Amino acid sequence: MTVGATQRLPRLLALVPYLLSRPGIPVADAAADFGVGEQQLRRDLELLWMCGLPGYGPGDLIDLSFEGEAITVTYDAGMRRPLRMTASEATSLLVALRALADAPGIADTEAVQRALSKVEEAVGQAEPTGVVVGLAGREGPIAPGVRAAVQRAATEHRALWMRYYTASRDEVSERTVDPMRLVMVDGRSYLEAWCRSAGAVRRFRLDRIDLAEVLDEPAAPPREAEPTDFSAGLFRPMPDQPSAVLELDPDARWVSEYYPVDELTELGQGRVRVRIRYSDRSWIVRLVLGLGGQGWIVRPRELAEDVRRRAEEAVARAGRLPAG
Repeated sequence: MTVGATQRLPRLLALVPYLLSRPGIPVADAAADFGVGEQQLRRDLELLWMCGLPGYGPGDLIDLSFEGEAITVTYDAGMRRPLRMTASEATSLLVALRALADAPGIADTEAVQRALSKVEEAVGQAEPTGVVVGLAGREGPIAPGVRAAVQRAATEHRALWMRYYTASRDEVSERTVDPMRLVMVDGRSYLEAWCRSAGAVRRFRLDRIDLAEVLDEPAAPPREAEPTDFSAGLFRPMPDQPSAVLELDPDARWVSEYYPVDELTELGQGRVRVRIRYSDRSWIVRLVLGLGGQGWIVRPRELAEDVRRRAEEAVARAGRLPAG
């Protein structure tokens, strides 16, 4: 494969999800974002018109429409997924850029910071097998002072007090931890530490730490505190955990990609049925409620009833709120 082809193929694969997220974007703006001329972008679009699903009839090929100089994808032929870099690639790039930003003698530190911001924005999108570049959700905002306190505690090997939100139990707790390391997994920043309250190694998402304070005492994780192996992903369901069968509309399909599932059945038109394990009943209920009708529990029936009851309670409470 020629150099031109190796550069063009990733651009072609990225073009459709890029255009799907920006319907009606001018040709000039799209060309500028991809760092190519308008003529080259038009040639790419002409090639995309010839790509699609087996069958290769008019109804199987990618379809684009132009209104003046604006581009819109009218049929994506399944090419909705953005390109990925692996988690290790993304982490290595961020570490290198941060080291470069802090290095003395760099002439254009603003350029480094701009590049760092763009990469952080791109890798703040979670997928279990890598880091998604370009189109999904991002790491939540980190409270002021939290990152600095966590980094200082980890670097100076000091104990850390924090106030932390645990999503699986929907509760806020205060705890003291012994930092072990800072890691980035699936595009999110975590502190891995020995939690004195739990008596075990725990991971704490930085965007869920409300407050953090470095303590005067040294960090002292016990001998049995071992770093976690993330090679198999962040979530590790156990065989004895209960499971639920969910049906997901296309906009909720991310659940099947973000969380490990035991089974996945395509239902057509982008919908899927999955079986997912969970350790906390309230967590799976909140997960489904948060899908806003784009996903629902097929079984067990009693779990589906929990979701229905919680949704009805929320509607009733909303009806009692004073008019704004």
